[in-house]
Amino acid sequence: MKGRVLITGASSGIGAATAQRLAKEGYNLILTGRRSDRLQQATAQLNADYPQIQVEWRKLDVQIESDVIAFYQDLEQSGIMPTILVNNAGLAAGLAQVDEALTNDWHRMIDTNIKGALFMCKYLIPHLKNQNTGHIVQMSSVVSREVYAGGSVYSATKHALDAIHRTLRLELLPWNIRLTSINPGMVETEFSLVRFNGDQERADAVYNEVNPLRPEDVADAVAYCLSVPPHVNIPELHIAAACQATATRVRKHDGTLRG
Repeated sequence: MKGRVLITGASSGIGAATAQRLAKEGYNLILTGRRSDRLQQATAQLNADYPQIQVEWRKLDVQIESDVIAFYQDLEQSGIMPTILVNNAGLAAGLAQVDEALTNDWHRMIDTNIKGALFMCKYLIPHLKNQNTGHIVQMSSVVSREVYAGGSVYSATKHALDAIHRTLRLELLPWNIRLTSINPGMVETEFSLVRFNGDQERADAVYNEVNPLRPEDVADAVAYCLSVPPHVNIPELHIAAACQATATRVRKHDGTLRG
């Protein structure tokens, strides 16, 4: 066995693909998210496909601090505390410019992408310190280093996550805890569907005529960063589709450029 990995936002997209990839590698898993039906189905399938590992699921909204505290207490009492965290839960809401944006969209992004990630780290770190080992993988974005019109708060949350990641690298160095930030570009998931509040046509248009990353591509990157020898740490891994140069500049199938 290679240890136990906690994956937030594991009910779809990159989180679900990462669960599948790490199960294949032999890691025990704890899957969390807000959609119990998907988590239950994924857990049952992984346990059937990989009987040599243990896969469990818990419903969890990382935005709610009291729920995160209770969640870790439950894991500790059950004797299944993880040594690896894949902080994957995150979202973008809306694409409006600052003066036209819905402030509720700002709250959702800040509460999930920043505060949720912090809560997951804060209440796990004491356990990792006691074990004198561990690995925290933050699922960030290329926009941790870029901005674009309409993406001010989403980009700000990923810039903040980058600052948190680099600070934790300094704070946790004495305890042999590795930290990695995975920074993907465009990935074809439910990301745009969430951003556009369920507008399937608008979400599909983001990926039309281009060849974006697949969730499995990012899951492979996570698996690689976890697989390196104990004396090696991958602080950051930027991964983008071959057709993508910036957050908004992409090459379409016919060779013309968009963005």
